[in-house]
Amino acid sequence: MQDYQLHQDTYLAPTPGGAFYCSASPQEDPARRLLQALFSMPASPRADSSQLEHWTGKQEEDAIQLLYLMQQETLIQGLEQPRSCPEGPLEEVLPFLLPALSGEGKALLADDQGFYVASSGFPHESAEELAALSASLGLLHERHRRLLNNNLGYQASAWTLGDAAGNSQVGFWPLFIGDQRFSLVIGGLPRLNQNAFTQLVWVLGSRYGDRTSAHNEPDQRDPS
Repeated sequence: MQDYQLHQDTYLAPTPGGAFYCSASPQEDPARRLLQALFSMPASPRADSSQLEHWTGKQEEDAIQLLYLMQQETLIQGLEQPRSCPEGPLEEVLPFLLPALSGEGKALLADDQGFYVASSGFPHESAEELAALSASLGLLHERHRRLLNNNLGYQASAWTLGDAAGNSQVGFWPLFIGDQRFSLVIGGLPRLNQNAFTQLVWVLGSRYGDRTSAHNEPDQRDPS
């Protein structure tokens, strides 16, 4: 097996791709647990082999190999300086992040009960109705999850309304954060490959994520 060297002076930070992978499904795996741990912290942690073991549930060599593979897949990046999670109430932070996620500057975040947490670009009445629709789509997807995921092999859980060219006019993207399910509603073409999306998942993860992964107690779960 190839030897992997951990750079101790490197800070670990998820990429937009890592933010998407982390929040796209409630299913757990070692890579997702590592990303969840990073998103539960107030700042990017320094690379540390013992922490990697704890976060992933793997032995040191396998944990470092997983980190290497996640870097190759651009899920995690190494930084020379740490980054910090945006601070402040959600109603103040989210309006600055949401517009960058839509080609039309229209986006909102809703909870699983169908109430919107923050909105940008949508009229108030439309935001309320779209948030309610996002909750209904979440229930619809869950009802047909076995068909979509198992029988047909569709792993994505976002729903979109497309135009004649197949472009999204409005899309509903689930965000699974800890035990919470949020919906990111985007008007126009989504732009999720943005630092704003990483910050959005980080803001939610720091408040609603499972913080046990960031503690020092041994992980008793099966790493497989």
